[in-house]
Amino acid sequence: MEIAAATITAFYLYDVAEQIDLTALRATLGTGAAAKLQPAAITPSYFQYQTPPLVVEGEQVGIAAIDGFTARLKFFDYGVVSLALTRPFHGSWAELIAASQIYIENESLESRAEAAVRGLIERCAASMTRGRRLYVSEDYLAIAVTALDAPLTADELLTHRGAAIARIVRGERQPLSNQEQQAVLSHRLSYLVNDLVVPTWNCAFIYDAEAGAIAALELFEFANSQLLEFRYYDGLLDTELGRIYGLLEQPSSWWNNLFGRGYVRAAHQLHALFIDVNELTDRTENALKIVGDIYAARVFDLAASRLGVARWKQSVADKLKTLDDIYRFAVEQVAISRGHFLELVVVLILLLELVLFFLGIMK
Repeated sequence: MEIAAATITAFYLYDVAEQIDLTALRATLGTGAAAKLQPAAITPSYFQYQTPPLVVEGEQVGIAAIDGFTARLKFFDYGVVSLALTRPFHGSWAELIAASQIYIENESLESRAEAAVRGLIERCAASMTRGRRLYVSEDYLAIAVTALDAPLTADELLTHRGAAIARIVRGERQPLSNQEQQAVLSHRLSYLVNDLVVPTWNCAFIYDAEAGAIAALELFEFANSQLLEFRYYDGLLDTELGRIYGLLEQPSSWWNNLFGRGYVRAAHQLHALFIDVNELTDRTENALKIVGDIYAARVFDLAASRLGVARWKQSVADKLKTLDDIYRFAVEQVAISRGHFLELVVVLILLLELVLFFLGIMK
């Protein structure tokens, strides 16, 4: 029972800018096509990108094969670039296990991938809004088996090769315990009798026909792009909240305190940041629409849950709430400071009237 056809795909994703003008990028590169998602099952569905990312083959932009992997780039309008390195595979299960051990978190491949992306981004800087100097990155390995010498159903494959699949997605050199195998394989999905998806946080195993495997790979890539964006915003909010706290705690002159200038400045910054992050996260979250395709929706949900997207999303939401609370506090402090100023003005007017009355100037 050998593997007749499979692919090994290493995804390297980078947050390179706040936004990418895909039309300008395509004009700069002189190549590229809008990504199209095809559902695996023949069912009524609405399964597409809100703003299709731009797909470019590596050889078209001067990125040669890397260690036998052909390169394909995908540019998302919300500032993420995904480099997919793919190579075909056929052989034994032992050889596939060995390959997963090599390519899960391969530092050499990751370094060369980032260098290739940086070189390309430098050529396309004009199409980037607020380009990043330091990239937040994600990497993910996906192994898709599309044909076996002896075809098997998903259940038969798990029975005969469950231990091998668990080792593949864990990248382990030693056999796993039964407990760990069960833990890994419990997070799996089959829609038809002959398809199977087994994801972990850094690797996924896919067993499907070629069209189904391509659709699953697209979903894993998109889920990783969401994870990357929420990680970036989480770090951004951490930094900005620390800065805002420092701004609010800075000592200020009595005159500035009277007018609440420090709080006014903080409130304006908080309000602008809150709007920006909300807008960007909404755009990221709504970038892909899946309606009616049950299999695609379930694959995406499973991938997102194994990647921990919901935790990062909740972390961003919690920090946005904290940001909103601080903004409301700053606004209240501004109102209090202005109230104190108006009270002082009234008192000064009354004192002036008394002085003028006693001097006989005012009757």
